[in-house]
Amino acid sequence: MSKKDLYRPNVAMIILSNNYPDKKEIFIAQRNDLSDVWQFPQGGIDEGEEVQEALFREMKEEIGTKKAKIIAEYPEWISYDFPPKIAKKMKPYTGQKQRYFLLKLKKSAKIDIDTKHPEFSAYKFVKVKDALSLSASFKKDVYKKVIKYFKKEGYL
Repeated sequence: MSKKDLYRPNVAMIILSNNYPDKKEIFIAQRNDLSDVWQFPQGGIDEGEEVQEALFREMKEEIGTKKAKIIAEYPEWISYDFPPKIAKKMKPYTGQKQRYFLLKLKKSAKIDIDTKHPEFSAYKFVKVKDALSLSASFKKDVYKKVIKYFKKEGYL
């Protein structure tokens, strides 16, 4: 297995409330398996699955809706390494390579984190700076880079 194969292909999403652009508040959820760890929804891309297909499947699996519109996409894959404790559970992967999307919820979207396989115990919409202060330390650099890009492009 090559080094690039050690990173699990993944989609990740920064979800804006349906009040965007009037209010720039983003969705963040608390993991149910790690105490006080908040993150953006994300998930693996299945073999043969298109990236946007995985995006909306993961959105439905994690927050109970796929009623959203893509506003923008981060222009390249971005990766991070798992901390040792998580890496043990994710073998053979040592980290994830992700495609990030910025989405806006449609007015008709109803969030429901009590899904078939719940990953989150709570969620909220927060200001961008608050999302960074709540996020897991090993994801913070990726979050900063992606948010900086979407800000520079005028979306956040």
